[in-house]
Amino acid sequence: MPNLERVSLEKPLAGRKILIIVENLPLPFDRRVWHEARTLTAAGAQVSVICPTGKGYEKRYEEIEGVHIYRHPLPVDAKGTAGYLLEYGAALFHETRLAWKILRRQGFDTVQGCNPPDLIFLVVWPFKLMGRRYIFDHHDINPELYEAKFGKRGFFWRLMRIFEWCNFKSANAVISTNESYRRIAIERGGKKPGDVFVVRSGPDLNRLKIMPANRKRLNGRRHMVGYVGVMGDQEGIDLLLEAAREIVFDMKRDVQFVLVGGGPALDSLKVQAAKMGLDNHVTFTGRAPDDDLFEVLSTADICVNPDRVNPMNDKSTMNKILEYMAFSKPIVQFEVTEGRFSAQEASLYARPNDTHDMARKIVSLLDDPEQSAKMGRIGRARVENELGWDYQVDTLIAAYQRVQA
Repeated sequence: MPNLERVSLEKPLAGRKILIIVENLPLPFDRRVWHEARTLTAAGAQVSVICPTGKGYEKRYEEIEGVHIYRHPLPVDAKGTAGYLLEYGAALFHETRLAWKILRRQGFDTVQGCNPPDLIFLVVWPFKLMGRRYIFDHHDINPELYEAKFGKRGFFWRLMRIFEWCNFKSANAVISTNESYRRIAIERGGKKPGDVFVVRSGPDLNRLKIMPANRKRLNGRRHMVGYVGVMGDQEGIDLLLEAAREIVFDMKRDVQFVLVGGGPALDSLKVQAAKMGLDNHVTFTGRAPDDDLFEVLSTADICVNPDRVNPMNDKSTMNKILEYMAFSKPIVQFEVTEGRFSAQEASLYARPNDTHDMARKIVSLLDDPEQSAKMGRIGRARVENELGWDYQVDTLIAAYQRVQA
């Protein structure tokens, strides 16, 4: 019996009332937090969520699959110190306002705070004084994220370390997305090993839909390389474009690159692709609905993860890797610790930030369909037998049982 089905029968969290606060993405768009909310609800808990509007989810309140979702507006496209202060200040105001509202309406005994940023402990402190428990769901390592985005440390990097430490110290338990994050919680955050639980962002195979390949996506070409993810500066899409330029013009390969996702760097990446002469070889879909996303992943010959190798990406598990594996796609990525742990033999690993090596490895898979198919099967089996969301259910429940109020 699947673990989620079992806990829905056993109801191990019956009577619990949980508040989840997430700032950077709305629900149900944030897949990880949505899986968590649905699992906790299935386990018998009453779950309320505070999150921003956006991504097509504009209702200030709605109940979906038993989860009470309260949304608030946020300033968009924050840039620079003033922009981030405005965004974070607005988020803290709305999160605090809505938390008190939910306390009066539904009540809660436990708060789960999902970073970034590492400021939700400020919202939680008054409720901890009232006896509520706090679980920190550690999505990003913020000091490393700051360094990756801005290429420096300095005052704000040190401030990020302070906020991170305060968040860990405020938490009764920590949910880490992988073993690298767990070590940070223990070594940098001072948490006891027994209070840190690894809950990976595994895909829910019941919700992913493998679709018939759509040859129109190939733009008349022989092969298709797919990418799914954020279009940001630290995602390394510029490196992928350089590898694409070499594949198309130097290696003379008939390949279409289809890149799915939105983000702050999308417009500049389109300009870069045009300057490189790749207009007709690279498709930027922007943010796409699930059916389009599933169609791209079903159609691609191989999928890529060009994340730059830096301390942030080395220690982080990228959801796109697990989604590629769920669709039985062979992968090419740069050599990073958690990327290798997730994909193992389902991926080839290019030298760090080496676009020439990435181009060679992409072409090697396009030229070897038998090896590509074998790698795809390995990845799918790994998700089915170890990394899928159903294998995270018991650990998530255990984290909540650890902080039983």
